[in-house]
Amino acid sequence: MKKGIHQLRPYQQDIKRRVVAAWDSHRSVMVQMPTGTGKTHVLAAIIREVADEGVWIIAHRRELVEQIEETVARYGMRTAGGRVRVMSIQWLSRHWDDMDGRRPGLIVIDEAHHALAATYKELWSRHPEARKLGMTATPCRLNRMGFTDLFEVLIASDGIADFIRQGWLSAFDYVSIRPDSEDQRLVDSLSKRGADGDFQVKEMNAVLNRKPEIGRLYEALRQFADGKKGIVYAVSIDHARHIADYYRQQGISAEAIDSRTPPLTRKQLVEDFKQGKIQVLVNVDVFSEGFDCPDVEFVQLARPTLSLAKYLQQVGRGLRRTDGKEACMLIDNVGLYRLFGLPTIPRDWTAMFEGRLAGKGRTDRNIGTSAYMAMPSERTAMPGEDSRLEWVVSHADLLECLETGTHLHEKESIRNQDKLKPFKKDGLWGLRRGQTITAMAQYSEMFDVEDGLAAVRFEDYQTGIVDESGNIRLKSGCHRRMKFLEGHIVAASGKHPDIYIDLKNGKQYLEKPHVVRFGAIEMLKVGRAFFSRTTHAYQSCPDLNRLDFVARDFYLRIYDHRSPAFAHKYVDGMDSFIHRECVCILANDATDFYYFCGHLADGSIVVVDGKGLYYLVEEGREKRFVARENPATEEEDFCVVMPRLEAEARFRAEQTRKANSRKQEQKRQERLARLQHAVPFRSGTKWGLKLGDRIIVPPIYHSIQTPVGIYCAVETNPRQWGIIMLDGQVVVEARYMNVKISDNGTASLTIIPGKTRIVHLKA
Repeated sequence: MKKGIHQLRPYQQDIKRRVVAAWDSHRSVMVQMPTGTGKTHVLAAIIREVADEGVWIIAHRRELVEQIEETVARYGMRTAGGRVRVMSIQWLSRHWDDMDGRRPGLIVIDEAHHALAATYKELWSRHPEARKLGMTATPCRLNRMGFTDLFEVLIASDGIADFIRQGWLSAFDYVSIRPDSEDQRLVDSLSKRGADGDFQVKEMNAVLNRKPEIGRLYEALRQFADGKKGIVYAVSIDHARHIADYYRQQGISAEAIDSRTPPLTRKQLVEDFKQGKIQVLVNVDVFSEGFDCPDVEFVQLARPTLSLAKYLQQVGRGLRRTDGKEACMLIDNVGLYRLFGLPTIPRDWTAMFEGRLAGKGRTDRNIGTSAYMAMPSERTAMPGEDSRLEWVVSHADLLECLETGTHLHEKESIRNQDKLKPFKKDGLWGLRRGQTITAMAQYSEMFDVEDGLAAVRFEDYQTGIVDESGNIRLKSGCHRRMKFLEGHIVAASGKHPDIYIDLKNGKQYLEKPHVVRFGAIEMLKVGRAFFSRTTHAYQSCPDLNRLDFVARDFYLRIYDHRSPAFAHKYVDGMDSFIHRECVCILANDATDFYYFCGHLADGSIVVVDGKGLYYLVEEGREKRFVARENPATEEEDFCVVMPRLEAEARFRAEQTRKANSRKQEQKRQERLARLQHAVPFRSGTKWGLKLGDRIIVPPIYHSIQTPVGIYCAVETNPRQWGIIMLDGQVVVEARYMNVKISDNGTASLTIIPGKTRIVHLKA
């Protein structure tokens, strides 16, 4: 390896391998890696292997171009006049004619979530034969426009929580404004939106670019990051400059950087910040992407946003690891974690990549704050009555939760609990869960939605049921209306008589079914008959009563004496005349019903289906084929197989009995150990044992001694002593003149004066 080349970490090597594998079947691939995990090194390692094909690397800002050039150079690749070229999209869009007809073999788009502008689409149309690679930490947009028109597939890495737990990213402390604070009230008052769908900058500037609000920013910085080095994200250029001026007045070395800062000045300020000459850099979207300074000790969020990408890009500036950095302090002065959750919660990047979910914060104030914490620590107000800030999580609690997995998916589980709902777009209906579109708008009518299913009308006017992803569960003709009923039943009405459809097997009924439970098995009662909910459904004779149904843990036996007889064999010589009409429904089998052949010693059963195939069924397991009615080989002969199965069942039953006996004895010994501090007590003329207020041995003895270990000497009648255990079990019958128990588990029994007997005590 050449000097200066970065050794890829295991997860980076995995991403590289997955990209190369994806190119076997796709021309364009997008890669998602969290900020600070080294995606630039991954792309440099990839293009180093394909540099001879000609590689163009496109970025949307000049600073990113310079950073990529430096990284590529460390891999020994020339970008000036070489086969690898790094350009900004702005420069390229002005110099198409200056490229001398060169055709790249690979086009890499850095910060690829910006790749929806017309200039990028022109790049695709000019070079359709080139492979494409997009790199981003946040494959999402506010307007729910996916990336599938440019990239065929998304390769997502582990989440931020995984990288922190593995030690690749820094842990963080998180504090935020309180939900009832003046700061949160000001943020909640923002009602105008810009062209990009985010908060309007003009309104944000009018509300937040004021001295009282800037003063509160300073107080938060002084309280939580005093003397630390960090970045502040501001609303506007004026806001950034006012913050920097105010911080300098308080003795903090602070500078503002924005799009108007001359390039050379900006470069010098960044270098001074990295060297520690400047303590705080205040910026406006300048350091949201590509800024690499691992020793950032705090990030202060002073700019409200609805963009998940901006939120994660900003907090990500503080999550890079460096020696001596225990954690990064995230100071949220605009309450962004209530919109997006903490950085560690899982994100559905695939849904955002496909355009089914917007990368937008939720502004529903009815959702509890705890849903976004994803951590168990209690939110704690800062000291002082006027405090506007609260702890969300400390880095110690964060690391503990990441290690144990506690509540890390709370946000995801809350999202998954959102009800499935219909939405309408361009005259067609689709499905969404929360903000995620699960089925695109494609149905002409939506009748009802329940339990992850929807009753719809398709484009061909047929009606039916689809799941939340739009997969067709069944089609059921042309009905005017459809409605879900309790128990996975759907009622359909139209020109023909109303029908009722069992969604578990698609069977239709002309009379409304009622769900009846027998243990773990559900049956439908329709009129006077019962029906199983299996694909091949069983129908009982009319007027069976509940005594004809015998429910067990994993099966249901039905004594249907008037059902068609099925000649088959039975276990252990059972009377075929008595048992031949016994139908069996299995709890874990939704396909068929069976006939009961008998049970074995370990509680398992043998059943046979209508084709003459015999199965062994054990609790918690799938049925297992064992024989057939007309065997082709000896191994399939019921009479040959059954003796072996019965012997195995008896062996399993004996092993289970012994194991249960050992468990019971272990529990008994544990219970006895807890009783060793019991003491004698008297009630009337009789004695017993108590442990605190609890009576262990009732007062039934003439006399009783203090227990020794788990044993106790008791006198039933004068001069008739014996030994019991502390649970009352007799160990030595009471017929001795005296008893003395030793600590070594033996006892001396006095038969007559001068004659004793030593015994070893056993439970």
